Amino acid sequence: MLGIASPTGYTDEVVWEVCRELGRLGVDYELTRRGAIRARIPGDEPRPARAVVAHVDTLGAQVKAVKDNGRLEVVPIGHWSSRFAEGARGTVFSEKGGWRGTILPLKASGHTFNEEVDEQPVSWRQVEMRIDARVRNRHDVLKLGIDVGDIIAIDPQPEFLDNGFIVSRHLDDKAGVAVMLAAMKAIMEDPQTPTVDTYWLFTIAEEVGSGASSVLVPDVASMITVDNGTTAPGQNSDEFGVTIAMADQTGPFDFHLTRKLVKLAREEDIRFQKDVFRYYRSDSASALEAGPTSALPWSPSAWTPATAMSASMCTPCARWPSC
Repeated sequence: MLGIASPTGYTDEVVWEVCRELGRLGVDYELTRRGAIRARIPGDEPRPARAVVAHVDTLGAQVKAVKDNGRLEVVPIGHWSSRFAEGARGTVFSEKGGWRGTILPLKASGHTFNEEVDEQPVSWRQVEMRIDARVRNRHDVLKLGIDVGDIIAIDPQPEFLDNGFIVSRHLDDKAGVAVMLAAMKAIMEDPQTPTVDTYWLFTIAEEVGSGASSVLVPDVASMITVDNGTTAPGQNSDEFGVTIAMADQTGPFDFHLTRKLVKLAREEDIRFQKDVFRYYRSDSASALEAGPTSALPWSPSAWTPATAMSASMCTPCARWPSC
């Protein structure tokens, strides 16, 4: 998957690759109208169903303007700093095919600009893409088929090291997708049947904030998002263990579900830590904000993602008499 370009808005190929893998695993799936994947592994009961979600789209860039000097003004796809784009190699997907190029600061040469190279601001307005073609002006670029709005995929540059480390761009969230596929493989090979239906969701627009907003089904009661954690000063995340997110910028996650994840991690001796993120959102946030089943009545047969409760944890109450 790392070798398949898939910035948000250009995800068809990676979606079909995941679909082919689901076919090899023998898992039934369907595509939403937008192109997200909804797979299902049947359980003993259809509901209250569970869901696991990850996203196949990645960060990228887009052509904002074709400049008179033959370079491309670019804007980001998703939220990331131009600091990490400087020097990146990538492909512009035009009407006439893909063109390779490099994203560079406006003042890239120390031989020309001396100390100004280190003094220019960090901003997407301070970078441009140089196409690997004989172009000297805007007209030359347009002749290649490159135009405003074309999507730019950033090279992943993956390294698979002998000590087990994988270093690459776009592990957010292709590592998460790989983890989900591995879990599905294990379930399909196990003679036991899950207690309830499990939906495996692969979204295509998480990096722009709308990932899981249109992929859930009403039967889903609890959903876990598999995504990257952020290891940094002031955060409790760790690169060598699972991080259970207790809250992100949209607010706290469900008390019952997070408590159950902690309990499972302890019982299975999985190294974990809990964290709260101030500036983070994921497919969980977009699902909760969309409220895909909010119009349904509260009844034993109408379970909503916002409750994120599992029957094994519920205390019988008037609202949920059949728990």
